[in-house]
Amino acid sequence: MYAIIDLETTGGQPTQDRITEIAIYIHDGEKIVDEYATLLNPGRAIPPFISQLTGITNDMVSDAPKFHEVARKVVEMTEGCVFVAHNVRFDYSFLKKEFADLGYNYSRKTLCTVRLSRSLIPGQPSYSLGKLCQNIGIPLENRHRAAGDAHATAVLFGRLLKITQESESVPHGTDTSHTLARVDALAPAGRRPDGTKAPSPKRVTAMQEAIRTALIPPLVSPALVASLPQATGVYYFHNEAGEVIYVGKSINIYKRIQQHFAVDVKSRKSLEFKNSIADITWELTGSELVALLYESHLIKQLKPAYNRAQRRSVFPAGIYLRIDEQGYKRLAYGRADIRNAEIPIIALGNQYKAQGFLYHKVAKYNLCQKLCGLYKTQGACFDYQVHRCLGACVGQEDPETYNLRVDEAIDSISYEHETFVVIGAGRTELEKSIVLIENGSYRGFAFVDETFSARKLADFRDVIKPYNDNKDTQQIIRLHLRTKHKGEKVKVFG
Repeated sequence: MYAIIDLETTGGQPTQDRITEIAIYIHDGEKIVDEYATLLNPGRAIPPFISQLTGITNDMVSDAPKFHEVARKVVEMTEGCVFVAHNVRFDYSFLKKEFADLGYNYSRKTLCTVRLSRSLIPGQPSYSLGKLCQNIGIPLENRHRAAGDAHATAVLFGRLLKITQESESVPHGTDTSHTLARVDALAPAGRRPDGTKAPSPKRVTAMQEAIRTALIPPLVSPALVASLPQATGVYYFHNEAGEVIYVGKSINIYKRIQQHFAVDVKSRKSLEFKNSIADITWELTGSELVALLYESHLIKQLKPAYNRAQRRSVFPAGIYLRIDEQGYKRLAYGRADIRNAEIPIIALGNQYKAQGFLYHKVAKYNLCQKLCGLYKTQGACFDYQVHRCLGACVGQEDPETYNLRVDEAIDSISYEHETFVVIGAGRTELEKSIVLIENGSYRGFAFVDETFSARKLADFRDVIKPYNDNKDTQQIIRLHLRTKHKGEKVKVFG
């Protein structure tokens, strides 16, 4: 049994928007056997542009039931059914969120008619519901209303079922590539060594395959996902034009990408993102540190459309060092500014974290709140009044003495050594990776043969590919060095 479902909502984000209309058509594999549709009171105003699109107004839903009043009906109707929708992740995510708000875990197998249509009706100029129905002659009345869209999806689903059923009646061995109706799960049947006929291989219908691969974006083939390496590296999502739209990294590329696809969509933009993915490529690094550094470089270089939050900086705030006119070293927290080449002593996730980090160092090293920008005053800072500050804020402690403690604080958050090389795993067992930090700056990385032996710093300089040092790379390296990594060694110079 299949439950073909369509929803109308107050917006595109399941985390904050609500359902305004639901329609369900139950299909038994041959015909529609039951149906249900109702407006829902979302408990909030419907934005004007949504009303303009769907025709559903606030007045229309004011006396409609709320979701909790129809929840039992939805559960009972869809029990034991495959949840079918056009762009199924969107509708399914909304329903799961509504049920989650009621304390109920709604879970169904899913099937996306976009993916199935691409497989069984190839070559269409568009697979949006409206254009696809128009192109293959399916009437679509009441567009952008739940009942109209769900009924059209049900008719489309019936046609897709018919394609699979017709092709499945064709004897094995017949060319059915024009419908892509059957997928071999095993090799074709043959003869055993004793001459007897081997059993026929298990067949997986296109419908079963669509259910099994429902989480995979419509443009991505299951075979490509199955070929992803379970190894460390960076990966790229490409759109149909071949452009890189997202860069990621993982110690297990296959598992990480499966997680990408398994997450319920949070907004129309995230659905748009998943539906844009047409190809996946990758580069192995072996080393997690190299993967982190290379990902950061690629995001800044390629500026992928869906890495927007990381284009400028993975760590958009930090602690900075300045020296004032009196010679006092001043630590300060602030937002990272790409127009400013100043590199922070340490980069952090946001200004709140940076402020908290600085408060901790001020307390530990007996620094002045005022000189660290944590206490705004024309006179002495609060800590001076309670005898925790030695008076740098009012000139009672000389710069030389105060700066010694600032240097201690800086040493506690800088690299343990100024110049060193991190030697880790390579892309194969026959090579290793090296990451060079010289005079406190990241210089780059390289892959070398496992027999590579270097005694001098210049030997490492000669083989690395240079990359830019910035607040992100420094923070990546610092965080990485805080924990031990199996098989990784640090070689110190000077």
